[in-house]
Amino acid sequence: MLSYRASLDVPRALAQAVAALLFAHRARIGTRRVLGCFAQAVLLLRFVRQRATVADLARDNTISLSSAYRYLHEALDVLADQAPELSDVVADAVHRGTEHPLLDGTLIATDRVHDRTGQRDRWYSGKHGHHGGLVQVLTDPDGRPLWVSPVEPGCTHDLTAARIHALPALYPAARDGVPTLADKAYTGAGAGIRVPVRRPRGSQVLDAGTRGWNTYVNAERALVEHGIAHLKTRWRALDHVSLCPWRITVIVATALVLSRLENLY
Repeated sequence: MLSYRASLDVPRALAQAVAALLFAHRARIGTRRVLGCFAQAVLLLRFVRQRATVADLARDNTISLSSAYRYLHEALDVLADQAPELSDVVADAVHRGTEHPLLDGTLIATDRVHDRTGQRDRWYSGKHGHHGGLVQVLTDPDGRPLWVSPVEPGCTHDLTAARIHALPALYPAARDGVPTLADKAYTGAGAGIRVPVRRPRGSQVLDAGTRGWNTYVNAERALVEHGIAHLKTRWRALDHVSLCPWRITVIVATALVLSRLENLY
């Protein structure tokens, strides 16, 4: 058998911070594990950063496949619990006088799932042409992710998902002078959610002022797309999820928490 050494391109301090959270969790519930906290932290980081398979994680830690799944899901839950609530993010944006947060949706690809309502394949996104889970992402004006929503099946429209998870907290912020910028998919979201103006049908054209507004919004919105792309590139588990698609909620929240922790080191 050929053996080799491998490295993980994350700061050691990040693994230690994750291990500290796992240690606090174990102390809180009063349990002990065969695998140490640091080893479990590395297991989690390999999954989220490198998209390592659970079978590889089990083999490399000399544990059973079922144990590897338990360690992974426990770590995902512990990290996801550290993700900020939208109400807190919005309150902080208002306190800081943020000009405008940015809202957009992203599809996290998944394996095909047998989950139908009538004849509808709920996890299939016709817009993207493959299966996945839809997540709403709120960033600051520079595109740094601040909050991620629970997942919705891929057939869900961005506006529908936003109405469930984001808009109830964003409306009060708009009343306090902090509107949200979004793309045309959020047209009709309501007051305080500012989107580009759709081009009229037929031969009518937008006036110069409206075209200038659209140019401004689209330029600002490009930053949220960059922020989402960076989140997905940095944490490759978001490339494609083979676990239960509902677990996208904790996977993307974990990625957000890891990004916030990594920025500290």
